[in-house]
Amino acid sequence: MSELGNRLKEAREAKGLTLEELQEITKIQVRYLVGIEEGNYSMMPGKFYTRAFIKQYAEAVDLVPEELFEEYKDEVPTTVNDELPQNLSRVNSRRSLDGGSSKVFDILPTILIAILVLAVVFLVWYFVFAKDSNPEKQSNNTGEQNSVYMRSDALEEKEKEKANEDANKDEEKVIEEEEKVEEETPKQEITKQDTVGRTTTYEVKNAEKFVVKLVATGKVWVDIQNGKNYSFFQGIIEKGGSESKEVDLSKETEAHIIIGNSQVDVFVNDEKLELGDSSSRQDLVIKYLKEE
Repeated sequence: MSELGNRLKEAREAKGLTLEELQEITKIQVRYLVGIEEGNYSMMPGKFYTRAFIKQYAEAVDLVPEELFEEYKDEVPTTVNDELPQNLSRVNSRRSLDGGSSKVFDILPTILIAILVLAVVFLVWYFVFAKDSNPEKQSNNTGEQNSVYMRSDALEEKEKEKANEDANKDEEKVIEEEEKVEEETPKQEITKQDTVGRTTTYEVKNAEKFVVKLVATGKVWVDIQNGKNYSFFQGIIEKGGSESKEVDLSKETEAHIIIGNSQVDVFVNDEKLELGDSSSRQDLVIKYLKEE
């Protein structure tokens, strides 16, 4: 785990947030949140999204993104334009500049220096030859100088307006791409296949993990096994006592759950299964179809 990832994880846990809850807040998939905490940036869509996701993660746990980027600048990937990720936060200023407008501002100092040189030449001319010039001519020269400054101010204001427009277009493009990524992410799907005798079979698709949780509504005996009949837990759970049991079976492809009676709720990745009404034993087979 990287130092930055550990810092973010500690802040998340301090706020009492799970990865799933943080996903709801930031709209960033859990696997990317885990990648950030582990410092595994190679799994990200790109350096641009890596910095953008870290920024959203930090804001969600009340950390200042700019301070983190500065403190861990040797760890966080850099992009061609480091200013653009700041535009992802919709509450921040929209005054970032894209690459094209930055080139324009690169030549502004040269323009300003040229104007300054012209001004100095004009002042020298004024003080050397003003006495020999008539008042009307001096007035005309002063008007020309003011016109030069006015044109310079107008040019600078026009360039700023163009830069703001380009930055807004870039922000809209980034938001559209982010929403497209969210739309392409399939949601978890749990389907009931069939029931033969006391055995009911389910399939779990589009899930990044496979966590089974049993919550007792009364007193019930349960047995949680994998597809190879290895038991992860066997015993009694009851409401008001040890009323729940959770087992992470993400490395397995199948779970077999034996329930003594119907006084229990079964959850897969926090989604409740619809069980049949029975006061006697029920056998559940849950097949986990992992993502390719």
